[in-house]
Parts: sequence; structure tokens; C-alpha cells
Amino acid sequence: MNTLTRSGRRLVAAGTAVLSLAAVTGVAVTGVAATATAASADGCAGGGFSLVNLTSGVTVAAGGTTPVARSIGVDELGPGDRFGVRGRYVSFDVRPSSFAVLEWTFTGAANPLDITGGVRTPVFESKVPDHRGLTLTSALTADLAGADLVIRRTGPGLSMKLQAKDCAQGGIFQMEPARGDLTKTRVVHTLAAGSATSPAPFYFDNPLFRERVGQFLGSGCTSVAGPAGQFCVQVTPRVNIAGGRSADFVARDSAQVATRVPQPCNTAVPVTPSVRHCGRQSVWDVASGGRLGFVTGEDAVEVANPPTTCVQDCQAQNQVKGRLAVLGFPFPVPAGSRLTPPTAPITP
Repeated sequence: MNTLTRSGRRLVAAGTAVLSLAAVTGVAVTGVAATATAASADGCAGGGFSLVNLTSGVTVAAGGTTPVARSIGVDELGPGDRFGVRGRYVSFDVRPSSFAVLEWTFTGAANPLDITGGVRTPVFESKVPDHRGLTLTSALTADLAGADLVIRRTGPGLSMKLQAKDCAQGGIFQMEPARGDLTKTRVVHTLAAGSATSPAPFYFDNPLFRERVGQFLGSGCTSVAGPAGQFCVQVTPRVNIAGGRSADFVARDSAQVATRVPQPCNTAVPVTPSVRHCGRQSVWDVASGGRLGFVTGEDAVEVANPPTTCVQDCQAQNQVKGRLAVLGFPFPVPAGSRLTPPTAPITP
């Protein structure tokens, strides 16, 4: 089995420097991914989103070299229940009344940092927030600049923001709900069903993390006993997303001020304690102002501290400079590590 290869590359935000890493620890670590070349903005080369009326096929707004910031009437986006967000590397649809995200897909467009093997790869069938009767009603605000997209919409007692970056891997995607009553929003992620050319992605309990649970890893450690710190992090079980076609494709859900709802599921070969996660679905309760997205590549298999608690004017941080351990993942994923069943009844 192979551990992390090219998917170990990381997108580097402007103004930061990240060193490539196998495992920068104070002790020998076996089974850690081989050194991967640090990624750059090359992963987003030529990227940029357009908002598309799916009924008429008309491009309503387009990013690229010239930034666009404008208010868009929902009628411009079409009479249907969704509009298209189309990029060079990433494609998805949005339901305007709720900002549910549908058919999130890597296009497979050529790029040195591609993780799909050049094949169109659906990842999520849907990411659906339950607004409990509230609806988005305002005009849509869109900001498009280069590979970046931010869209916002509000309604009585509710606001939603989606952020995305059109990159071959390592780009940003996140959903941010906020409610006037400050209560949580339940969001359900459902993975894609797959196709003849792209097998269905699946959640799995990463065995390279499972075998090191309890150890401390990172450049700040003097041994696997610690000491705990920013660059010395204790390994916990890790749920990742993989597919059956590309050894470079790995991802995971990424949350800030959100709690995953346990499900009555386990690995095909049961483990104790179970992560209580199903094979095709994850369920999250997101705080008002919290965020839920997903990450790909090295970030998905890095032993990192949990995100900070922030619900207003939060800034993404990516300045660990290669000082955390990257454990990778086995490909093909062992059948016994896959989570099952695909879905389960969702408790209130």
C-alpha cells in the first residue's frame, strides 16, 4: 500500500511560507508520508468562478483577472431551484433559498497539483443546512477576484455566506450560517454516488492515525509523550474521505465552532472506540457564525491542533511552516477501515 504521495502538497496563502514535510518530529516516526513538495499558487493557475443561470446558460457574473463585486437579483440567476458556480477546477450548484450546495465536483482540469488523475471527480452530492423554516430572501452579494469567490444572502433572522477557491487541490470551501436567535444550524454532508469513470468517494477511519492514537507528534515534541504545544500535537482518530481511483485524492470535513453528531456506525472490521461515523454521510451542528467546509491533500492528513473558537471576522491561519507531522493514508484503503453503513437515521 502507498502512503500519501502528491496529495501531500499544500496550497500556500500569499505572504506565508510553508516548508515541505514528511514528519518534523523530535523522534523517529515510521509510516509517515515521504517528503512532499510544498505547493504554491500554481494549484489555482487560471482559476476563477462564474455564476451561471442554469435555465438560460447565461453567465451572470464572472471572476478572473478583474475583480467583480456586485448585488445580483435572484431572478437573474434563473427560475429554477439552483444556480451554477463554475470554475476551471471546481464546479457546484447552489440552492438560492437556503444556500444548500449540490454536486460539488473536481473537474479534473490539467494542473501539476491535480489529485484526480485528470478525471472529473464528484465529491459531495449535497451539503444541506436545515434552517428550520427560515428562508434567504435578499439579493445575492457576490465578490469574485482571481480564483476566489464569496457569496452572501440574508433573510429574516438568517444569513449565509459561502467561500470557495478554484484550485486543483488545497483550495478553500466553507459554509457559514448565522441566525438571529444565535442557535445552531444542522448541516448534513452526503458524498457523491460515483460514476462509471469515478468510483464513489467514502469516509474511512484512517489506520495510519488509528495506530498512533495517544502519541504526540510534531517538531515541538521531545518524544511521543510530548510535551503538548502548538507544534506537538496528540494523535486522535481521523476520519478521511478517499476514492477508489486516485492515490492522490484524500480529504476531510473541516469545522470551526461546530460539533459532529455521532451516528450508530463503525468500521467494516469494528474498532473500539468507534468514531461513530457513517460511510457516506456526516452530520454537524454549526454554531451561529461558525464554519463548515472541507480540506484536501496534506491538510487532510496532518496532525494539527483543533481550530480556534471564532464566530466573527475569522481569518484562516496557515503558518505552521511544515512543523506538524503528516501521517498520510494507505491506498487502496483497507476494506476493514471503511465506515459502514452508508447512512443511518439522524437523531434530533
